[in-house]
Amino acid sequence: MSGRRRRRTGRVAVAAGVVVVAGAVAATGFGLGLPGGDAPSEASSDLPPATAEVTRQTLVDTQAESGELGYGATISAAARSGGTVTGLPATGSTVERGQALYRLDNAPVVLLYGSLPAYRALAVGTEGADVTQFEKNLKALGYGGFTVDDEYSGATAEAVKEWQEDLGLPETGTVELGRVVFAAGEVRVDSHDAEVGEAVQPGTAVVSYTGTARVVTVELEVADQRLARKGAAVTVTLPDGTETRGKITKTELVIKPAEGQEPASTTVEVTIGVDDAKAVAGLDQATVDVAFTASQRENVLTVPVAALLALAEGGYGVQVVEGAATRIVAVETGMFATGRVEISGDGIAEGVTVGMPS
Repeated sequence: MSGRRRRRTGRVAVAAGVVVVAGAVAATGFGLGLPGGDAPSEASSDLPPATAEVTRQTLVDTQAESGELGYGATISAAARSGGTVTGLPATGSTVERGQALYRLDNAPVVLLYGSLPAYRALAVGTEGADVTQFEKNLKALGYGGFTVDDEYSGATAEAVKEWQEDLGLPETGTVELGRVVFAAGEVRVDSHDAEVGEAVQPGTAVVSYTGTARVVTVELEVADQRLARKGAAVTVTLPDGTETRGKITKTELVIKPAEGQEPASTTVEVTIGVDDAKAVAGLDQATVDVAFTASQRENVLTVPVAALLALAEGGYGVQVVEGAATRIVAVETGMFATGRVEISGDGIAEGVTVGMPS
């Protein structure tokens, strides 16, 4: 028997895009150092039980996950001062800039737009980003006579007095803490956390709200974080089987501490905006399927994953079939998707026939 090292091959199994060697098998007479085989690429007459062709195509790494259609995260608005709740908007209603999110001691707590929470009173001489944010809202509501900047000036105070008069508030020219609530945009009232007539203290939740656009929320395992690319397109399948396109608008790492017998967990929360709002009209809440695309490779050579052979000296190969003869060709693997794998190597070209071992 020849003294050359024999090349052993094994079948390759793939699960969730990961190559797993199923186990090496005894070397067969494919010209792999057995008697009559002088080189690894020498032809053999042992034909495989089935064959496939090398094809050129686009591979797409997709993964489907379950998601919830709704209005996104729920936020609670807490009172910043004590008083009695005297008015609440109806659940499901929309509150816009300048409107009352609720009423405390019969005075409106007004919704304005912005990302910075109200954290202090605003008066003449106050400076900062919160002043700029408030003045932009005052301008958007139609009040003028002041410059939108980071300084709360006497001119700002005069405009505030007009605003307070229109709201039925004392015309002080000062915006006391707790008079306004900032949100990213108009909101949808989700629930009441307090009742009309209830006395509340600072920090007591009064009303909870969400955004007004329907969105899909998906919780991914951290191992699937590659799917959560902001701006990436997805396909949403609705309960009736209808498909609609969407886009990832937000990703957030969510850490849940241990509670009772439940261990701590970490997930990636993905928020998806639906491109066609009409497609989800009438569906306040529903479970949907979301198809994510992690990556894709265009115009690459591929074979079925089952055509791969694991080589004893490392790497992978395919059994090229040429008429009544075969030979093993080492290949480099690339992306795995939909049961196929990207390959490249000497002599590997579109239309080449490869063996499909049993």
